[in-house]
Amino acid sequence: MSSLYSRSKDLSSRSRKSLSDSPPSSPSPSTKTFRQDRVSRPDSSGVESPSDRLSARTSTYTRRENRLTSLSKTEDDSASKDYKKLYEDALTENEKLKSRLKDSKQELTKIRSQLERVTQKQDRISERSSVFESEKREKEALEKRVSDMEEELKVLTELKSDNQRLKDENGALIRVISKLSK
Repeated sequence: MSSLYSRSKDLSSRSRKSLSDSPPSSPSPSTKTFRQDRVSRPDSSGVESPSDRLSARTSTYTRRENRLTSLSKTEDDSASKDYKKLYEDALTENEKLKSRLKDSKQELTKIRSQLERVTQKQDRISERSSVFESEKREKEALEKRVSDMEEELKVLTELKSDNQRLKDENGALIRVISKLSK
């Protein structure tokens, strides 16, 4: 008898533990009617037997477990839907970020090519500038050379005229000498 008593005590403590561990919930309509039936159906003696109480607890426990299982299934379904929605949201966000990255890469490539063109243009301008400077120096050198040649040309014309004058004088002297010698 003590083993039967300890078993029923174990079952009742288990059911109390499971009831206290589970979240509070409002009783379902079937549970309400069951309680009403139990209250409205007293035994012929008016006292419930321990086996009736045990079976009632067991059936209540079973119903509660079934209800909690169905609730957890719907929660699992909603949680999996939430995870699915989160996953889909993450995928769309990843796609948006990928497209933005692609756009940024294209823009970077475009900007690099523009920078390269500008750099080449500046190089050409600096080359032109250096060419211009060298041409300017060459022009100055040529102008100086031209002015020096003009000076030499003037000197040459003076020398030619002096030379011509000396030739004329020399011819005159030769004539005078030849007249004197005759």
